[in-house]
Formats: sequence, structure tokens, C-alpha cells
Amino acid sequence: MENYSIRKIKKDDNQAVAQLIRAVFDELNIPKVGTAYEDPYLDLMFEEYNKPKSVYYVVEKEGKIIGSAGVAPLENEADTICELQKMYFLPETRGLGIGGKVMAVCLQSAKDFGFEKCYLETMPFMHDAQKLYKKVGFEYICSPMGSTGHTSCPVWMLKDL
Repeated sequence: MENYSIRKIKKDDNQAVAQLIRAVFDELNIPKVGTAYEDPYLDLMFEEYNKPKSVYYVVEKEGKIIGSAGVAPLENEADTICELQKMYFLPETRGLGIGGKVMAVCLQSAKDFGFEKCYLETMPFMHDAQKLYKKVGFEYICSPMGSTGHTSCPVWMLKDL
């Protein structure tokens, strides 16, 4: 896919990002309870990531947001651990290497913020996502970390930065 850009979220992206995330949940039949779908700030992503040691990126093509991901401190964990959060892409963008590029930008931001480890949670049926996570060095761990509130995400991974 050509002519796309990766940039930090802007306030006027909030509605498009929330729609993108909800659309992916609906498409993949991801549980809405105990997942990011229920996060109270889903419609306020700019505000949520406009905090210290947090950043959220969108992928844009021809004025349309086609993907997104971010990093933020992992709540109720050591301040050296961040979380890769809300990484979602429309179907037409998957398998083109864009997710890997966005994740690289997120992980570099995490390093720049001074984090030493990055945690993530995902769903067991998201095999392509897990393949990408493993490719960049995430390893499976046997229990959740922090307090994400995402009780329906039973796959946990961690990476040294």
C-alpha cells in the first residue's frame, strides 16, 4: 500500500479512531465485555494519550484513518513497563507490513520515553497479530500484568526494549 502516513493522533481524529476500533471488533467478533471496546475513553483517544510517556499514532491514507496503535505506561506496574495498546487495522491494510511499521514507531517511542519492557494483550484467534508480535521479539507470558481491565484478553506477551 502506497501513499499512507503514520502520524500522532489529533483531537479531530477521535471519532474516526473510535469508529475504526469498533468496526474491527464487529468484523472479528471480538468480545465487547472485558476488552478495549468498553474503555471509557474510546471516544477520547487524543485526550487519553495526551499524557506523559503516552503516544497514539494513526495511519492515514487519502484522508482516511486506516489503522492505529499506541503506547502508554502499564497501570499498576513498574514505571519501566509500558503497554502496546489498541493496535487495530482495517482489513485492506493487513498483511502489507504497515502494522510492523506502526509497531516499530510505537516501540521506538517507548524506548525514547525510557521504558525497558513492553507488555501487550491479545485474543487467541488473532494469529497474524501474534506472528507479528513474536517476529519483533515479544514472548508469551503465563499471566496478565498490570490493571488493564481487559479480562477477556487471555493471551499476554512481553518484550524487552
